[in-house]
Amino acid sequence: MAQAQNQIGFQWPHGARMAVVVTCLLENWSEGKGPPFTVQTTALKPGTPDRASMTWGTYGGRAGVWRLLKILDENRVPATFAANARALELNPAAAKQIIKSGHEICAHSYLQDTILAYLTPEEERAVIRKTKTIIETVSGVAPTGWISPVLASSENTEALVAEEGFLWYGDYNHIDLPFCVQVGPRTVVAIPHSDFADHRVLRGNPRDWYDVYQDTFDYLYRNEPVSYLNITVHCHFGGRPLIAAQIDRILKYIRGFPEVWIVRHDELAQWVLDNDIKEWTNGERFYPPAR
Repeated sequence: MAQAQNQIGFQWPHGARMAVVVTCLLENWSEGKGPPFTVQTTALKPGTPDRASMTWGTYGGRAGVWRLLKILDENRVPATFAANARALELNPAAAKQIIKSGHEICAHSYLQDTILAYLTPEEERAVIRKTKTIIETVSGVAPTGWISPVLASSENTEALVAEEGFLWYGDYNHIDLPFCVQVGPRTVVAIPHSDFADHRVLRGNPRDWYDVYQDTFDYLYRNEPVSYLNITVHCHFGGRPLIAAQIDRILKYIRGFPEVWIVRHDELAQWVLDNDIKEWTNGERFYPPAR
């Protein structure tokens, strides 16, 4: 295997070539609402209650989260469940099983349609605090990370997350590797999100999702000795058999390689913080600096 020279300035624990995180989104919408995407291809007239969407979106709490937990546990893969607080209120047994199985729960707003970008700073702060309190009450563990619904943060979100004492923040889609961000007097760990969640193949072939992650994993493993991969799925879609089968496949595939650090977001963030990892913003990650 060709070895790429490491210019990044640090190594993952135990000499791992790659850090892999698994993100499972457990979501709920307001009463009478559902996901803006479903398997249905015919749009209803504006203002018509879309019961297919409403019921489709509840699958995550009813069955999807449980199937994903089973797959993760059987493959001995720790994961982070990004949960709307309302989803945990409705499914407290799932919240407790996530923690019992050794996974992390991070905060994902109160409802999936509580979009931070639409809120005032005061409203946003209240939602963040409410979400954090409910998750701790239901699961017994305070969340240490935050991911906004549809990554729709405001200009205030990063500061509010830091003020509320979160360890990590996951609304970043412009970076490859996690790093420490100084937000006023506090430090928050930035964790990159995924560009290819499971719903990208909603009306296509689920094997395409597997192929994307296998190809990405193979490229990074062979060519970038300090790399990172975020595998992202939704409980209400990824927890269904047609896509869960591909999730099981990719986890088994990745587990077959040595020197891969499969880690929860909070454990990764704590390592990044402890080692004071900085952002790389130029080509030195890929090319040595000019002499």
